Amino acid sequence: MKLKYIDLIEQTFEWPQEEFQLTEDGDLEFHGIPLMEIIEAHGTPLRLTYLPKIGENIRRAHGWFRSAMTKLNYTGDYHYCYVTKSSHFRHVTEEVLRHGALIETSSPFDLDIVAALERTGHMEREATVICNGFKTAAYIERIAAMREQGFTGILPVLDNEQEFARLNSVIRAPMDVGLRIASEEEPKFEFYTSRLGVGYKHIVPFYRERLEHHPFMNLRMLHFFVNTGIRDTAYYWNELTKALKVYCNLRRICPTLTAFNIGGGLPIKNSLAFSYDYEYIVEAILEQVKTSCEDNDVPMPDIYTEFGSFTVGEAGATLFKVLYQKAQNDREAWNIIDSSFMTTLPDTWAINRRFLMLPVNRWDSVYERVFLGGLTCDSDDYYNSEQHLNAIYLPKFRAHDDLYIGFFNTAAYQDNIGGHGGVHHCLIPGPKHVLIDRDEHGVLTTEVFSEEQSADQMLSLLGYDMPGVRPATSAKPAVPLTSLEDSMERVLVPRKRKAPVTPTRQ
Repeated sequence: MKLKYIDLIEQTFEWPQEEFQLTEDGDLEFHGIPLMEIIEAHGTPLRLTYLPKIGENIRRAHGWFRSAMTKLNYTGDYHYCYVTKSSHFRHVTEEVLRHGALIETSSPFDLDIVAALERTGHMEREATVICNGFKTAAYIERIAAMREQGFTGILPVLDNEQEFARLNSVIRAPMDVGLRIASEEEPKFEFYTSRLGVGYKHIVPFYRERLEHHPFMNLRMLHFFVNTGIRDTAYYWNELTKALKVYCNLRRICPTLTAFNIGGGLPIKNSLAFSYDYEYIVEAILEQVKTSCEDNDVPMPDIYTEFGSFTVGEAGATLFKVLYQKAQNDREAWNIIDSSFMTTLPDTWAINRRFLMLPVNRWDSVYERVFLGGLTCDSDDYYNSEQHLNAIYLPKFRAHDDLYIGFFNTAAYQDNIGGHGGVHHCLIPGPKHVLIDRDEHGVLTTEVFSEEQSADQMLSLLGYDMPGVRPATSAKPAVPLTSLEDSMERVLVPRKRKAPVTPTRQ
């Protein structure tokens, strides 16, 4: 009988795969990275970011669009934008800019990142910066200020009438703008229309009344996006068709409208059984755009995309050690990891997201079905199934034979949602973060981006002055304390200061 973990994988999936293979010792490699060597050097829990994968995915997308445009004789250009909200880290934004991507923002703080990237020479002031999201007064003011400072490529996408009024009151120089369409949601969704954007039937009147003769604002972009992402479904193609009808109607009366933004939504791999025909989807979108424009006798627009998860998601991995196995009954075995899912992979409990999970070592061991539990005492801190199976199978736990596991393609949103460097659920520390790159000879290089969060850092964020809670004083208060205040004072300020205890990871 074939009962080893490697047997299970080889019988169930095509193996090895492009980004996964085993070393001669039977340990897992991810994009050619020997994960056990990284664990031996840095320990766990550990977050990895493999920078070359970011550029690879940008190049892949450019290739699909260029190929489809050539095949279809499409006359517009293609522009790849990176959505900063998926990961704000400098090493990510600098990498995407290095590969020719543009930047899309969601808040005034994103624009501070843009300014910082310009100061360090990573982008030009003339570069296109698409400003999406709901525009607060601070966001609008920041857009206007950057335009006055010479950021001529800044392009706010208007979401509603109030945003137009606010922008209209502060800008005094020519500026390209966009309009976002409020698409209809999938029939099974909890509401009918996206809360973002202007309704289909209001787009042309909005232009006629507000933008057609505006002295500074030039409508250049129509923005379209659906929450389901780009999928080969009747719903997606129907919404795209409606958006293109609006584009063509608007283009007839607006000669400055030259860009159609299809937003983001390309999926990333979440299973060894993942299958998605990227080339077909890209070609089908461009063919529909071209056909709509030809049928309505309007020029084909430049195409913009805003890929966040697709850009950075597959560059990341999160590694854990199984500390202990706890059998609660005769059918359920709990493997306890050395971190918390709620801290480190918050999407697993917040929206029941499933990542690609594999053991790092011991692939030649007999496998068993398990549940995975985090360190917190919260009942939601667990992981119990894979995208392709209603179960988790791992090499059989042995107390004296370390088992390490990895969650892959985790680099989008998890740090932002989990609050990198902040205070996490149950004060579980944020993991160490290591950046992995390749030099000009293809040799792997590693750099520690951040150490595992310390107790001192977390308590400082909470307002405590470590190692003592607050300095003791011999001065008597002018007003006698109440009994409750007195008792609290005795708890918070010990009579004899003790040496600080060095925290240990259990």
